[in-house]
Amino acid sequence: MKGALLVIDDEKNIRETLAKLLEEEGYYVKTAESIESSKKLIQSEYFHAVLLDIWLPDGDGLSLLSYIKTYLPDTSVIIITGHGKVEHAVKAIKEGAYDFLEKPFSMERLFLTVDRAVQEVLRKRATKSEEDELIGSSKPMMELKQIIEKIAKTNINVLLIGESGTGKELVARKIHELSERSQAPFVDINCASLPEDLIEAELFGYEKGAFTSAFARKQGKLELAHGGTLFLDEIGDMSLKAQAKLLRVLETKKFTRLGGTQTVYSEFRLICASNKDLRKEIKKGNFREDLYYRISAFIISLPPLRERGEDIILLAEHFLDKFSKEYKKPKKHLTEEAKALLMAYPWKGNVRELKNFIERLVILHTGEEIKAQDIKNLLGFLPAENYDALFEQKDLKTAKQEFEKLFLKRKLKEYNYDLKKVSQVINLDLSNLYRKIKQYNIQIEGG
Repeated sequence: MKGALLVIDDEKNIRETLAKLLEEEGYYVKTAESIESSKKLIQSEYFHAVLLDIWLPDGDGLSLLSYIKTYLPDTSVIIITGHGKVEHAVKAIKEGAYDFLEKPFSMERLFLTVDRAVQEVLRKRATKSEEDELIGSSKPMMELKQIIEKIAKTNINVLLIGESGTGKELVARKIHELSERSQAPFVDINCASLPEDLIEAELFGYEKGAFTSAFARKQGKLELAHGGTLFLDEIGDMSLKAQAKLLRVLETKKFTRLGGTQTVYSEFRLICASNKDLRKEIKKGNFREDLYYRISAFIISLPPLRERGEDIILLAEHFLDKFSKEYKKPKKHLTEEAKALLMAYPWKGNVRELKNFIERLVILHTGEEIKAQDIKNLLGFLPAENYDALFEQKDLKTAKQEFEKLFLKRKLKEYNYDLKKVSQVINLDLSNLYRKIKQYNIQIEGG
């Protein structure tokens, strides 16, 4: 799910059409036709963005703006206005609305505006949120936390590597928070989200008139990060041209804005992240080797969620509490069978996938108890192993033993029966792993 939206418009056809189109784009959408019905939804649910029409049957839609900001202060409000009422929308922008769409608007414009609005909310929430992806007591997470604490006190450049969704940005922010630069800015830029012709403008800034749409001087991320930390996410997607310019800045701490002649000095700590193997990218000619050695003075590898064992349930329960409060839902809890399914699922999208799944579960699930079938229905999968037999056990102890056997078989197969590796991944002593393999009569292939 991309985000939760509320569409407020007095015209039924418009409401239903927008809801259908936005749902097809992956959003959770609710609709309202009046100020009164909108207030009920705003009081009971959370929305990342609201599309608000100015004309409503029971009053001026703009009167809802302050109400929305009171109940949902981080929510982006997009004003929908008809011809001749643009001045009202401009006023709304000054009062805190995110943007406005003038009817009739194209679907492309709608999707782009909504996407940007939701991303802005998610970015703000990430900045203020608890360190979700750093929750965990597994051996890999404890080791990661120790490394973060040690490295934060230095000024060494750090390269974070790991699969998508493992929490690289949160690790970068934690390093910044624990460093001597914590009172200075933390400036981030996602290199994969910007086209090649915009990445340099974002990094270096520009002077008025540098290009057609440069109506005023703009400071770049490099300049804004002075004294603090610059985080370059997915640096493997940066163009070779931008890489060359970045390398020069790292060597001299100086640069010029696009279209300018004045030298700008900026001193910052650099943290980069990539889900690509940058050494392979170097061999392909996609990444500069000299830049790689500049950014990788210290490399931190983030463990995937499947290697963090019991952290899956800790995270799931944390997200359940978090989103239940956020969406104003009753507190929910997982049955043991539901926990077993969550533990067995591969979570290829890592913590991000688990977080999104739990958020969706909280939105859609009406009861307080989350059962195994609820997990199955929402994940849309039936694991290869026969879990039905697991749930038919008469007592919890036997069910746990059956699950443990299935779990060990899966992990052994996943790591090609490397017992030492499996013992590390599941945080179980090698001797205990041998004992359990014998206890459950698990056959070791090739052994």
